[in-house]
Amino acid sequence: MKVLVTGAGGTLGRAVLPRLRADGFDVRAMSRRPRHDPAAEWVVADVETGVGLAEAVDGVDAVLHLASQPNSRRTHRVDVLGTRDLAVAAGAAGVAHLVYVSIVGVDRVPYAYYRHKLAAERVVAAGPVPWTVLRATQFPPFLDALLRTASRLGPVIGDPAVLAQPVDQHEVAGRLSERLTAGPLGGIEEYGGPQVLRFDEAVRAWRAARGSRRPLLPVRIPGRLGSALRAGGLTTTATPTGRRTWADHLADTYGGTGRR
Repeated sequence: MKVLVTGAGGTLGRAVLPRLRADGFDVRAMSRRPRHDPAAEWVVADVETGVGLAEAVDGVDAVLHLASQPNSRRTHRVDVLGTRDLAVAAGAAGVAHLVYVSIVGVDRVPYAYYRHKLAAERVVAAGPVPWTVLRATQFPPFLDALLRTASRLGPVIGDPAVLAQPVDQHEVAGRLSERLTAGPLGGIEEYGGPQVLRFDEAVRAWRAARGSRRPLLPVRIPGRLGSALRAGGLTTTATPTGRRTWADHLADTYGGTGRR
């Protein structure tokens, strides 16, 4: 099976490409700028403008759509309209399966970027190509980067009761490979990490792994957004789940145990 991977240079894309190759897929990787990778065929195309999409989807059996533009004025153009253009091009090319990667909570958490992701899911479902949507919880590198940003002023600033369920991006890559093999689901699957953590628990493990004594400065997120995050809007009870924990990520990244 030949698979086009959009957003192939991102965090998930870098995990997906080697996994698909190891599982026997013929991979065509797509990015906005030229790249060289002797292990994969790279093509240049732009979801935002539509330039190169017809050529990118030509001759592939499936499309794994990872490309996204979070927190930007371009998000609607890339995530919603760009997804529509990709689906139309894939349909015209006779592609048999479009897999779209979304985020757990897009239908529950009132956040602007999530509204665009939910709209893109609906575009895929209404489009001309048999489809699957895989919603994943947050990747550990994202949570790690969030904590580094939240501690720029000294203490780690955040709402201690917010719930997260980090899932390793390599395990998500494995699940996507399984979904491609299984064929179109015509529905939505959620995939999360093995444990749900409060923000303060994640911070304590992060500080332990880094040998940091930065205190947690609790700041309650107001309104409907805060309520949704504290109620577990970013988590899922779906099975199966990944196996690698937040502590595993911290041990690999910082050498500490990530346990307290």
